[in-house]
Amino acid sequence: MLTAMQIRAARALLGWSQPALAKASGVSLPTIVRMESQAGPGRSAAANVDAVQRALEGAGVVFLAADPVAGAGPGVRLKDG
Repeated sequence: MLTAMQIRAARALLGWSQPALAKASGVSLPTIVRMESQAGPGRSAAANVDAVQRALEGAGVVFLAADPVAGAGPGVRLKDG
């Protein structure tokens, strides 16, 4: 499950604004704002979360799961190349 911080970090890596993510994902701007807030994406419809994830991944973002053994939380990075 994506976190609000992962979405914000992914946008930052791409240099995208919230309106740019809304356009790329087909999700409304108020929904993007809510997904990035403390409420997080868990309160959004699964189809909207999926659309945001697909848009960010399509632009080169890789979502990383938390690794409790390494003491690392969930994160993001850009694809190589």
